[in-house]
Amino acid sequence: MTGIRGTLRRTRWRIGLVTGTITALVVGFALMMTGTAQAAVGCQVTYAVGGQWQGGFSANVTVTNLGDAVNGWRLTWTFPSGQQVTQAWNATVTSSGATVTAADVGYNAGLATNASTSFGFNGSWSGSNTAPTSFALNGVTCTGSVGGTSAPPTSAPPRPPRPRPPRRRPPTR
Repeated sequence: MTGIRGTLRRTRWRIGLVTGTITALVVGFALMMTGTAQAAVGCQVTYAVGGQWQGGFSANVTVTNLGDAVNGWRLTWTFPSGQQVTQAWNATVTSSGATVTAADVGYNAGLATNASTSFGFNGSWSGSNTAPTSFALNGVTCTGSVGGTSAPPTSAPPRPPRPRPPRRRPPTR
């Protein structure tokens, strides 16, 4: 009797282990599939120097969202001639070396499809004040067109077959 009980315990333990492993794999796969869906992205940026004086300038930036609506935006660019932002309005602007990041300030976080938002800043320069040539909205380069779409999965991932309990064998004598 002890041998059969021990065998049954080991069998039940193995079934539980297999069932738990399969469940974890299915849940992990489902989470992975739902995490990869992305919105269509695309943007267009207008950068205009509003005024310039020796060692300083003011600029206005308008970003138009050409993709799916976003709630929260971050626009990045690199100054080609070492300019620095000294003051900004309608965006929180930070810089690290020549790379500049402008982020929404809450009230202007929502950008519907084809909607625009504008912000401005004052900056300093020495040598030349060359305009940036490339911008990225939320990490995607603005090309003036929509790209980078990824559709969500159309159905739930398939369920693996349920493990069947082992067949009972008659006791051997």
